[in-house]
Amino acid sequence: MEGGVVKPDKTEFTECWRTSWQTPYIMRLAFSAGIGGLLFGYDTGVISGALLYIRDDFKAVYNHTWLQETIVSMAVAGAIFGAAFGGLINDKYGRKISILLADLLFFVGAVVMAASVAPWMLIIGRVFVGLGVGMASMTSPLYISETSPARIRGALVSTNGLLITGGQFLSYLINLAFTKAPGTWRWMLGVAGIPAVVQFFLMLSLPESPRWLYRQDKVKEARAILEKIYPANEVEEEIKALQVSVEAEKADEGSIGDGFFSKLRSVWGNIVVRRGLYAGVTVQVAQQFVGINTVMYYSPTIVQLAGFASKQTAMALSLITSGLNAVGSIVSMAFVDRYGRRKLMIISMFGIITCLIALSVVFNQASEHSPRISSLESLHFGSNSTCHKYMETSQPLSWNCMSCVTSKCAFCANGNSIYQPGACLAVTDAVEGMCKGEHRTWYTKGCPSKFGFFAVMLLGLYIVSYSPGMGTAPWIVNSEIYPLKYRGIGGGIAAVANWVSNLIVSETFLTLTEVLGSSGTFLLFAGFSTLGLIAIYFLVPETKGLKFEEVEKMLEKGFRPKLCCGSRRDVEEDHVNK
Repeated sequence: MEGGVVKPDKTEFTECWRTSWQTPYIMRLAFSAGIGGLLFGYDTGVISGALLYIRDDFKAVYNHTWLQETIVSMAVAGAIFGAAFGGLINDKYGRKISILLADLLFFVGAVVMAASVAPWMLIIGRVFVGLGVGMASMTSPLYISETSPARIRGALVSTNGLLITGGQFLSYLINLAFTKAPGTWRWMLGVAGIPAVVQFFLMLSLPESPRWLYRQDKVKEARAILEKIYPANEVEEEIKALQVSVEAEKADEGSIGDGFFSKLRSVWGNIVVRRGLYAGVTVQVAQQFVGINTVMYYSPTIVQLAGFASKQTAMALSLITSGLNAVGSIVSMAFVDRYGRRKLMIISMFGIITCLIALSVVFNQASEHSPRISSLESLHFGSNSTCHKYMETSQPLSWNCMSCVTSKCAFCANGNSIYQPGACLAVTDAVEGMCKGEHRTWYTKGCPSKFGFFAVMLLGLYIVSYSPGMGTAPWIVNSEIYPLKYRGIGGGIAAVANWVSNLIVSETFLTLTEVLGSSGTFLLFAGFSTLGLIAIYFLVPETKGLKFEEVEKMLEKGFRPKLCCGSRRDVEEDHVNK
């Protein structure tokens, strides 16, 4: 039936396979729209590996950290506007047109990035891709939801989330596949145009959402689509349900106003919605300020900072984090309705904080124990090849590898062992060629370290802690915490808070590693995570198993946390159940 949020369970997934087998048209609709989720994941993940090679081709990008951050984060900035613009297109022209437009933006962005001759072209391409990401992030699940039978809607919509994490994992595989191909990063970024073209032509042959058609008074067209989705004996019932839902939706829209600012005044003037926003915005901001997208956007760079100089090795190890993120999404489906959203988020935050503190310690030890700089090793390549800052320092004996690379120079490892004193050299192609010509390893981002394996292992544990809890629960909370007629505006405000937080984190990460060091940066995120944990504890109630009306009553009374992970309501319900 129409209305409400349907969450998947094991029975629903079984029913999903059975229904899709009997009615392949349903799976065709869901798969075609779900490619948008795949593109979403691919375009947010692919830049992590491509950036390693973009730095080599454009020296301006290598020399300016802010330019690297801008190339990464402009997709996020574009997504903020894409989501807002997509909402208007969805309402006025329909879900199908919105998806087709997102595909065009994906394709144009991919072509511009692949053909880039300067950093500014890359930035423009990333903005186009970001606009597509923003539109796809809200339109794909909406289209799937409105073209799916109610009994399997939750399962089909949840596959969009799986396709997003699957797209991120695919981007890491594609990155690894093109590491030795001519053009490297151009192929990595350009490949995104292929699924965009596939989805575009698939969507041309598919119908508009029946719900949107009904709202436009195209009842016959809506009925024709429902007849392809539902058995003949259920169509009439669904038409009636659709009528009731659309009429109620229109009445709710009238009661809260038509304009954006009138809706905001209505939202802020309602104490239930305001308390819902406290919870919804809190979890979305906390989700980003634990630093997850620093890992997703800069994972190979972080692996290099841990001491793995090879780009191929860095990207191969980064596959671990992406794969664990995808697995965590599946794990979340199994536990979120069993243990609750609040409890999973709090447990998740404790794991995240522990891993971030441990990462800070590991990177600190790696920095303190990095190989020393040898004057003999440095002068071996000639005084003109030696790092100028090292030549000018009054305390050369205090320099180690980390001192060298943070001075924008490169560490050429000792030929006998990477852990023995090496050379601090100027970063030029000629000097790099001399270093590698003697079969030495060239480091520009991190230093040789025996702690590198522990850093990668902790990154994996960080993802394991994040994905099943903070990775998925915030979105579920936002689908349940608002009264029905405020769900659109409330969810939109929280989503914008998420994207803006994402932009802030992705735009500042590399600068933070330069100013605070890798150790200090992870410790800073541990501090943000601690604040997020406190905010979640005091502001976010448990919504597991509650009807929308019950959530509304709970917020009206005001939420007060109990000692552990639930609310007083949980204690009372547990007592009654016993």
